[in-house]
Amino acid sequence: MTDPTTLDLGPQARTVARLAERVSDEQLAAGTPCPQYTVRNLLGHVAGLAVAFRDAARKDLGATTDTSPDSSVPDLAPGWRSTLPKALDELADAWRDPAAWTGETRAGGVPLPGAVAAAVAVDELVVHGWDLARSTGQEYEPDPAALEAAYGFLLAAAEDPSSRAEIFGPIVPVPDDAPLLDRVIGLSGRDPGWTAL
Repeated sequence: MTDPTTLDLGPQARTVARLAERVSDEQLAAGTPCPQYTVRNLLGHVAGLAVAFRDAARKDLGATTDTSPDSSVPDLAPGWRSTLPKALDELADAWRDPAAWTGETRAGGVPLPGAVAAAVAVDELVVHGWDLARSTGQEYEPDPAALEAAYGFLLAAAEDPSSRAEIFGPIVPVPDDAPLLDRVIGLSGRDPGWTAL
């Protein structure tokens, strides 16, 4: 993940945008694999992280990069159907700049090396894409490169229980021969078998 030429966040960002586009107004109140979030909260979180990690890539540090995602339950802003895909496009575009991957930045109020912030952004897009698809009954095929990157990030996080406890739930055991997406979801602390009721 340290070479900015190896990963384009664009394909995964577009996948998430397409999932969001297909969410009906009626589905906004549905539950998600994140117990404290409805679909509207999940989409609000995705909108917030898109802006935060865009600004982290640009080293445009301030309120968007310094606010903890746990400070409040996110909600959707008016006009989200047009602003969310735009924010996701801007996120991907910001990480195409090689300078984004170097030096220090911040996200969620946490100082991070640029390459680590990129890894977190990719993981967020992959895992929350799955959350959104499962919550709304959509098919989900993440970008293969993003999925591999998320797996590498989560595998490294699994080796440091002290830091992972602040970010992820307990690992859900998944067979070694399970599909890579299931292994990623298990490492993120979710049950790959979760379905909306």
